[in-house]
Amino acid sequence: MLKGHCNCGAVSFTINMDLKDIYVCHCSICRRWTGNNGVAVSIVPNNKFEWSSGRQEVVSWQKPNADWQSWFCRNCGSSLPGKNDEMNMFVPVGLLGAGAENLEVSHHIWVESKATWDKICDNGKQHEREFQG
Repeated sequence: MLKGHCNCGAVSFTINMDLKDIYVCHCSICRRWTGNNGVAVSIVPNNKFEWSSGRQEVVSWQKPNADWQSWFCRNCGSSLPGKNDEMNMFVPVGLLGAGAENLEVSHHIWVESKATWDKICDNGKQHEREFQG
């Protein structure tokens, strides 16, 4: 079991499974969402994810004319887990606490869209676009 929370602690969640893969998305949307080189997430089935506290503090925003959404804490602005597809959540791994120390990046996605200054220096498999696995 893994636990995570936002910066202010108002929102917390539990993952009832071991995680193994981290996906780093380098697309321009994720760069703007985080203000960084992208976002590092794990994918968790809906039935293995549970909001522990603060669900009412979770706010979402949808990009106009697109199906992309972001979720964040209304108090501190931390990026939060959100809907990946009908069966899964994406969880920004930077929110995770104890138990996540041994996770490693397995895949880099949307590498064709990465920033020119972004240098990928780990062993994660690089995919020009989305991961087809």
